[in-house]
Amino acid sequence: MTARKESRTDRMTSRSSTASARNKSSRMKRMRRRRIRNTILLLLLLVVLAGGAMGALYFIRTGGFFTEMNMPYSAAQEFDSILQARDSLRAEPFAKNLCVVEGDVPLEGASLGEEQKGVLLNLDTKSVLYAKGAFDRVYPASITKIMTAMLALKYGNMDDTVTISQENVTLEEGSQVCGFQAGDRLSMDQLLRCLLVYSGNDAASAIAEHVGGSTQTFVDMMNSYAAQLGCTGTHFTNPHGLQDENHYTTPYDIYLMLKEALNYPEFTEITQLPSYTVEYTRADGSAMSTALAATDHYLTGEATAPKDVTILGGKTGTTSSAGNCLALLSQNAFGKPFVSIVTGASTKEELYVQMNSLLQNINH
Repeated sequence: MTARKESRTDRMTSRSSTASARNKSSRMKRMRRRRIRNTILLLLLLVVLAGGAMGALYFIRTGGFFTEMNMPYSAAQEFDSILQARDSLRAEPFAKNLCVVEGDVPLEGASLGEEQKGVLLNLDTKSVLYAKGAFDRVYPASITKIMTAMLALKYGNMDDTVTISQENVTLEEGSQVCGFQAGDRLSMDQLLRCLLVYSGNDAASAIAEHVGGSTQTFVDMMNSYAAQLGCTGTHFTNPHGLQDENHYTTPYDIYLMLKEALNYPEFTEITQLPSYTVEYTRADGSAMSTALAATDHYLTGEATAPKDVTILGGKTGTTSSAGNCLALLSQNAFGKPFVSIVTGASTKEELYVQMNSLLQNINH
């Protein structure tokens, strides 16, 4: 009996201990859950507080939430700006405003001889109507004076008084001269007209010496300017074009020079004159006057251009080695400009016949 009571008591004690252990374990679990929940709540609170602090900082820095918003990011806008920036830095192509000759271009009716060179170019459309030996070396003769005139206009003062030196009049026999003597005095403007109308070699020499300080310095200026214009087939040794085997150019380079000369209004104004009378002072103080006829036969009436073709200016050139040469700016019936160049004609008569064979096409 006593033993059964002790057994029952032991069982009750065991059950009580197990229940107590279970209760303790349950409390421990509840406590852990509370700690986890509290930790999560604390983290959320910290996140909210951090977000609030950042919002407050933004509010202070920007002056409020109602300030103007930044433009939204646009990739297209970014790339457009980059392209525009690159476009502004991109140089214009050198040949953008040039007639580009790539080789010989035939033209029905053109009558240039086998040894002759020439071109016919439409300045309005930048098209090549005719080309024969455009990049072949030729002697320019007095077409050289296109470059001499440009440098006179670019660097000279047309009101300057120039005194003719002995060097200016010491030229090869038979040279085209205005008849100046050492000590004669006249203006740069008068010399320029003598240069372009009558093609006076003494005028060219005087201009070179006055503008360059010396003839050699002026020749260096000529070659430098030619290089700037892209005249890769040109080399000058003098300002007038008297024969020298190292003094040469090409028909295409003549075009480049003539095109540049058209930027000087005085050039075309003077090269349209049929004649010019130069009045100047001799070394002894006496007055001198000389009438000079243009070397361009279109201007003097010795040659007639085709119908509806207007000659706007240009330059002739003649030596025994160069033959008869002519570079012209002309205009068709619609006011469109053209450059035509013929070099190496055997006679002046042949030169103008061949030039007309080109000019007759500019109204087609």
